[in-house]
Amino acid sequence: MGLAIGRSLARAGREVLVLEAETAMGTVTSSRNSEVIHAGIYYPPGSLKAIFCVEGRRRLYPFCRSRFIPHSQIGKLLVAAEDAEISTLQRLFQRAGQNGVDDLRWLSASEAKAMEPALRCAGAILSPSTGIVDSHALMLAYRGELEEAGGMIAFGSRVMQGEVTPTGIRLEVDQEGSMDLLCRTVVNCAGLGAQGVAASIRGVPSESIPPLHFAKGNYFGLSGKAPFHHLIYPMPGGGGAGVHLTLDLAGRARFGPDVEWVNKIDYAVDPRRADSFYAAIRRYWPALPDKALVPDYSGVRPKLYDNPNGDADFVIQSEEAHGVTGLVNLYGIESPGLTSSLAIAEYVKQVVVDFNYRQPPQDRLPSLLHQEEEKSEYALGS
Repeated sequence: MGLAIGRSLARAGREVLVLEAETAMGTVTSSRNSEVIHAGIYYPPGSLKAIFCVEGRRRLYPFCRSRFIPHSQIGKLLVAAEDAEISTLQRLFQRAGQNGVDDLRWLSASEAKAMEPALRCAGAILSPSTGIVDSHALMLAYRGELEEAGGMIAFGSRVMQGEVTPTGIRLEVDQEGSMDLLCRTVVNCAGLGAQGVAASIRGVPSESIPPLHFAKGNYFGLSGKAPFHHLIYPMPGGGGAGVHLTLDLAGRARFGPDVEWVNKIDYAVDPRRADSFYAAIRRYWPALPDKALVPDYSGVRPKLYDNPNGDADFVIQSEEAHGVTGLVNLYGIESPGLTSSLAIAEYVKQVVVDFNYRQPPQDRLPSLLHQEEEKSEYALGS
């Protein structure tokens, strides 16, 4: 997210330095996901997740086409594994329409099976605008355009502490020794570390910082070729979108993520979790062979709640929320953060440059973002 926001601000004429705590880009949340371009189906209408996902997806496909970023509009089937889940599928269909996703197609069980013969379901929805993208190539494109616009990246630069001063926000950065930076603007988009960065800046009210909970998502790969040509998503639940099947750009299949609430960040995948994966997957793919799943990788979502049945929106705070001029905090940027990245970056640019650290009314966001999209060069391909 830092690369996308830095690119947007640099192209708007701001002097930008991206502080990256790691020694390479995208080694945490940005590269530990399904690499799915989401349509915008699941999120409450009017939420930031819904607005940014739909607008981000509209921007992302033409951006990828014009930059030759590997991607594929492969499509997704949301499946009700049994009759009792049809009502949930219907609610998702209605919610998607409210979010502006108007290309969904309702499928009977026989129609879905005609598309994917190995599938077992009572009904399904086809989402043709769902796709997959090479997240590393996307980040490289963001970095290239950030640097082309005069922005810079400082790797191995961890924010240790900061202070709100009359002339700006002072940050103490550990980069092979202590370094002080006086910043006119600080955009805190540190993902899993965002709460820690905010808490380290003296002058930021502690009550403005939401709680952070770690929801680990484990992935298992499939040994052998999957008999599917679309992404397959079961009904959501338990704090996630369900153990779904995704395909990468090489056609390899993987399953996940599940939801494992943890107290610390640990990316090891426990092979014993495969038992629950087999049970979940066989609800929609009964023919999954024994011993076909192998531990792959994991990621950790920065959740703002610890209720498995709850939901939380993206939180983007400016001066109105915490009282600090020049500070924008982003919390809980989980899925659909990758899909939303161009839209979130445009929004932060508007907050900083166009609205002078004030947030535009949320009900105006779709029109504001779309106006900016029409001015951009990559909108021509849409």
